[in-house]
Amino acid sequence: QVQLVESGGGLVQAGGSLSLSCAASGRPFSSYSMGWFRQAPGKEREFVAAISRSGGGTNYADPDKGRFTISRDNAKSTVYLQMNTLKPEDTAVYYCAASRSSYCSNYGCYDYWGRGTQVTVSS
Repeated sequence: QVQLVESGGGLVQAGGSLSLSCAASGRPFSSYSMGWFRQAPGKEREFVAAISRSGGGTNYADPDKGRFTISRDNAKSTVYLQMNTLKPEDTAVYYCAASRSSYCSNYGCYDYWGRGTQVTVSS
C-alpha cells in the first residue's frame, strides 16, 4: 500500500501562486505514476495533471496547461504541483493519487488517494 499526504494548500488572491506537495510512504514511490485531481463544492472530481514513474512524461487538463506544472522527486518520494496565475475557479480540494498503471487522466486509473488539501482563490 501507499499512503499519500498533501500539503501546501491555502488562501491566495487571484493571479497568485501556490505550490502543493504530496509525500508518499509505503511501497517504492518510483513504482507509481502520480496524478493530481481537484474537487470543487457540488462538482465531480476532475483531473488536473499526471506524471510518469520516471517523471519524463506529463499530462495536463486543458484549462491548466501553461499555468500548472507537475513534477516529482523520487528520492524524496514526493510529487509537486506548482500552480501559477490562479483563478477563483481553481478553488477546490486538491488530491494526489498513485497509479500502478501508466499515468492517465482517468479517475479509475488510480489506486491510492490522499485526503486532500484546500486551495481557495479569492477574486
